[in-house]
Amino acid sequence: MSKVEDFLTKQDEGEIVEAIRKAEKATSGEIRVHIEKTHGATDIFERSMEVFHLLKMDNTKEENGVLIYVAVEDRDFVIYGDSGINKVVPTDFWESTKDAIVAQFKSGNFKQGLIDGILKAGKELQTHFPWNEDGTNELSNTISKG
Repeated sequence: MSKVEDFLTKQDEGEIVEAIRKAEKATSGEIRVHIEKTHGATDIFERSMEVFHLLKMDNTKEENGVLIYVAVEDRDFVIYGDSGINKVVPTDFWESTKDAIVAQFKSGNFKQGLIDGILKAGKELQTHFPWNEDGTNELSNTISKG
């Protein structure tokens, strides 16, 4: 699979957006998914940081944005968390979240892998960044594509 358009169906995308809404319901944290064909000659982690900034995820009030960046053709992904999150989550958090995604991706279950990662991230964000009544959804829940 090398085309971004073929990676997820419209229905899959809808279910992923719903998972983001569910994950963010009890947290002020922000979760985004970005899918593109390839990270090119740039290191995937560096590319995910670029996308994080392009999506203005570094502008959240509590520095609590999480990006799940997927490079379809490269068959690779990164979970990038802002500095506010990295200060408080357990040291193995991103690795265990990545493992949850990989477990599904290996079977070709891309939608479920993303949903599992989103919900796991949301649960951890809820612990450290609980929702408060003054909170607003700072970032779009839609899947961005490059």
